[in-house]
Order: sequence, then C-alpha cells, then structure tokens
Amino acid sequence: MTGYGIGSAENANVKYTVEIKSLNSKFLELNLRLPKAVSDKELFLRGESSKLIERGKVNINISTEYVNQTAKAANINAELLKAYYQQLASIANELGDKNQQLFEMALNMPEVISHDDEVVEEEGKVLVDAFHQAVKKFNQFRSDEGAVLKQDLEHRVSLILSHLTEVEGVEGSRIPLIRERINQYMEEAVGKENVDMNRFEQELVFYIEKLDITEEKVRLRSHCNYFIEALNSQDSNGKKLGFISQEMGREINTLGSKANNAQIQQIVVKMKDELEKIKEQLLNVL
Repeated sequence: MTGYGIGSAENANVKYTVEIKSLNSKFLELNLRLPKAVSDKELFLRGESSKLIERGKVNINISTEYVNQTAKAANINAELLKAYYQQLASIANELGDKNQQLFEMALNMPEVISHDDEVVEEEGKVLVDAFHQAVKKFNQFRSDEGAVLKQDLEHRVSLILSHLTEVEGVEGSRIPLIRERINQYMEEAVGKENVDMNRFEQELVFYIEKLDITEEKVRLRSHCNYFIEALNSQDSNGKKLGFISQEMGREINTLGSKANNAQIQQIVVKMKDELEKIKEQLLNVL
C-alpha cells in the first residue's frame, strides 16, 4: 500500500525533518538515511519502523537544519590525530608510497572526531519526535486510502451478489429448455414412437442432477458474505481476504461450467471480471 508522511521537530540548536514514502510490497523493505551525528539511532528507528509500518517498500529520508551553527561543530582529538598521522607517514615511507593522503586518512581513524554526548542525546530526542510525527501522518494516509479501498471492495462483492441474483432469475427456464431440446433430439434421431419414456425420464433426471447449480449458488453467496464480514473485522488482512476470493473464484468457475446456458455464462463472465478487480485490489491490502 502506498503511503506518505512528513514530520519535523526542533530545539534551540537543530531542526530535524523526517519524510516517509512507501510503495506496495509483501514485506518491509526499509531504506533509511540519517545524519552521522545520530547514527546510533538507526537500530531504534528500524525497530520502530518494523512495528509501526509493518509492510511496504519504504524510504525514510532525514534532513538536518542547524539553527545554531556552532551546535554541529565536532571535537577533534589533536594528539590522537598527530599520532595516527605519524604512524601512517612512517608506514608509507617504508613502503615507498608516493600518493599520500595521510591527513584525510588520519582524520577518519577511530575516535579522532567526536561529538558532545549531551548534544547528541538532545538531537536524538528531537529526531525521534520528528520520526513519530511522520509515522502518524504516514499511517493516517494509509488509513484514508484503505477506507476508499474497502468501499471499492464492498461494491465489487455486491455486484457479484447482484449477478448471482440474475443467474437465479434465468435459471428457472433453463431445465425446461434442456428437457425440450433433448426430447426434440431423441424424436428426430429415433422417432417419437420408439422412445421409451420411462427410460428417457430416468436418464433425464440423472443428467439434470449433474447440471444442478444450487450448491454452487449457496456456497458463492456464503463466501461473499464471509468476505464482507472479514473485511469489516478488526483483524482483517490481505492474505485472509485473498483465500476467500480464491474460493469465490472456484464456485464461479464451477457455476459457469455446469450452467449449460449462454445467458448464465455471460453473467458468469461479468462475475469473473469483478473478481479479478477484487484480486488486484487485494494486492494493496495489509
């Protein structure tokens, strides 16, 4: 399911803006970008995303704006930097390395650059606040989209039930037409006087039983009602609705194959069309 949310928070020194975008995916695929100063919050943010977002191809982009420019200044351990530089220079001379970028290498060595712990902690709190604001708006976006999706699914199921009522309206004339057609064929094939009517009636009953679609109609209506019930339940989820739609498809297919009636089969095609639209929409349901 697609989603979008943006949140921001600030204190006297810094302002964080968190932007969340997502596309539909079966699993949570999280791409998180955050400033180095609060990199220690990455594990926490991933855990919160897993709990609060659940699913989707999600991009979380975090931007920083310092109100007080001195707040972002880092502490440089000059003595440690010199020690690293001297050691690197010594090794480079021994190896005869002429392409020396020793200062940059020494600057990136562990613990050469550090941030004030108190400042980092305060920035972390601002970041988490902005993140939760963005997630709240993101989930509201999804909820609004879900309400529209729910309305569309209910409409599609109601159309299938409406088409089922059409089938029941046509079904009354189906068996007499089949009976008349078979009787006419027998009279033309062997002659009316040569037809054993008792045997004919027995075979006809056996044949018509194979064409009976009562069970399929009952099950299809039951599946449609269960779909609506599951859709409105608190634990509604895409997998469960997908399973129910599969059962609906089986009954519709069987109904079409047993109908032996052009008008009913045309209605069945309409049912299948609505069911395919339902299945497409269910790919976006959590």
